[in-house]
Amino acid sequence: MSAPPAPPILLASTSPQRRAILEQLGIPFEVVTPAYEESDEAGASPSELVRAHAAGKARSVAEGAGDRPVLGVDTAVVLDGKAYGKPGGAEEAAEMLETLGGRTHAVVSGLCLLTPAWEEVAEDATSVTFRPLTPRDIATYVASCEWEGRAGAYAIQGFGAGLVERIEGDYLNVVGLPGALLIRLLAERFAGTYGFG
Repeated sequence: MSAPPAPPILLASTSPQRRAILEQLGIPFEVVTPAYEESDEAGASPSELVRAHAAGKARSVAEGAGDRPVLGVDTAVVLDGKAYGKPGGAEEAAEMLETLGGRTHAVVSGLCLLTPAWEEVAEDATSVTFRPLTPRDIATYVASCEWEGRAGAYAIQGFGAGLVERIEGDYLNVVGLPGALLIRLLAERFAGTYGFG
């Protein structure tokens, strides 16, 4: 007799990158738009902020989830203790890229996995080093519009890969979801259910 199918995780995100990662990992899921407004608490560290936002997103859809696990994720690009979110326009994107060029930054993600019985909030960080960028490099990338809606104004899974010299840590985290962390939590909390642990 075969095991019953794993219940789909409710993904509290409209991010196409996060959907693609769950599909890549073979984790069944359904998308629910979170009813959560991000507001950054003054004085909070980037680590505290991504954890708080991930939990806020997950909790905002938990009521209609029943027994299904809910997943919330939030990601920030951090350099010298400052978080770089989504740029407001092309000029701000160019400024971010100029700042990141030739330097190593951290991509920090908060992840919240919850059920009616428990809640896990954790984080992961990946180091990303950009090659030195010329004004032409920046102008060409900004013209691609790939930076729109991306923390730190780049997408490593697209043209943005050409900005990167090396990474240390979970590549999927830079794309938008800390896959290694999620798999570890699923293996611990749902051993075997989703094919892990």
